Amino acid sequence: MASDPPPDDAAAAAAANGHGNGNGPSPPKRPRAVISAAEIRAEFAHHDAAVARVNNGSFGCCPASVLGSQAHWQRLFLAQPDAFYFHGLQQGLVRSRAAVAAAVGAGDVSEVSLVDNATTAAAIVLQHAAWSFAEGRFARGDAVLMLHYAYGAVKKSIHAYVARAGATVVEVPLPFPVASADAIIAEFRAALAVAKEGGRRVRLAVIDHITSMPSVVIPVKELVAICREEGVDKVFVDAAHSIGQVPVDVRDIGADFYTSNLHKWLFCPPAVAFLHTRKDDPIASQLHHPVVSHEYGNGLPMESGWIGTRDYSAQLVVSEAIAFVNRFEGGIEGIRSRNHEKVIEMGRMLAEAWGTFLGSPPELCGSMVMVGLPGCLGVENDDDAMRVRTMLRKDFQVEVPIYYNSRRVEGQEMAKDKIGDPVTGYVRISHQVYNVREDYERLRDAVNKLVSEGFTSSKLRPSEKQEA
Repeated sequence: MASDPPPDDAAAAAAANGHGNGNGPSPPKRPRAVISAAEIRAEFAHHDAAVARVNNGSFGCCPASVLGSQAHWQRLFLAQPDAFYFHGLQQGLVRSRAAVAAAVGAGDVSEVSLVDNATTAAAIVLQHAAWSFAEGRFARGDAVLMLHYAYGAVKKSIHAYVARAGATVVEVPLPFPVASADAIIAEFRAALAVAKEGGRRVRLAVIDHITSMPSVVIPVKELVAICREEGVDKVFVDAAHSIGQVPVDVRDIGADFYTSNLHKWLFCPPAVAFLHTRKDDPIASQLHHPVVSHEYGNGLPMESGWIGTRDYSAQLVVSEAIAFVNRFEGGIEGIRSRNHEKVIEMGRMLAEAWGTFLGSPPELCGSMVMVGLPGCLGVENDDDAMRVRTMLRKDFQVEVPIYYNSRRVEGQEMAKDKIGDPVTGYVRISHQVYNVREDYERLRDAVNKLVSEGFTSSKLRPSEKQEA
């Protein structure tokens, strides 16, 4: 089934205001007063109250009012699917794309495509790079550059698409803990020089705006500028965590491709993200969604807006999520600022209680912070980290990711806690509007209890339990 042609500008404007098809949400109402603490609690009353949820970063959150709007769209589809697909869907998606374009400084709504998540956006970009190798536009052995701390699925996608097609993959071995943005820039320049050795062309650089684990805000604008100076063909910024955590202006950053999830820090339901590509770049017409539909060849926004029968409702409530954001003092800027201040405050509280430190200076943090765990916990590998995380969830009702610091830049000494033990494990704490101080105090007390009882992560290892 082919969907209707994309709306013209007048229809898009009508859709952006909730008019034009009779199926969209009602026209905007007068702005509400600044949201109260009681209203915030009500918006997130569906969260499990028994759990200290300091992990907004992994899956985000969605308030009840936005979930209500999503349910409205779902009912419209179920009530009359034909009318929804032929008359409501595309105009609703244009409305959401227009909201995203305005939020991230895109030059035009045509530059924004909506996809399920940043991993899908990465597949779109990397698929094109793989075709360029396969079709001879890139020479075998040409390089693709990525950060060592790139998101795991994206790293695997780089190998699945471009390395398999003939690319040489070069990693940037970033230091951690991180002392400054300059340290990141220096490592990036050094790795870029390696990528260019022997006259190799660097065809693509994949740069995170905020790395996931460990979480660090990367000086992405500076790295993009270096890529331009050094002749890197294309730059893809994987900013899965960025929108809602840090300011985003895609034209100012200047990458060829920029993606961010809207369900992590912008209060949309799963799963919705955007991919930005400049409309004046000829490559825009060469990008295709990996799911081929009847819209193939009609431009990535249309291809992404129809990938078969599925639930598109998460992609239709972007304006409602932004309306929720605007109920807070200062809107998204106010939320970002308060989340940053609170997560730094809570991170320092934990570090002081545990005799450790933050994994990066505050200026390299958004709404997530890495905090060193006491070295005596003995986190020695990724499996240890996952087992301790599971124990905190099951035994203490605390949800927080744990990172094992397995890689150090040559010459960087392992950081130690106040009693001299090497710090190999870190928690990644998030702060979102629903969080309260007690969430972090529960985490603090859980770790302190483990330390006082002489716990080490080796006690959770299956083999050692069996031997005992």
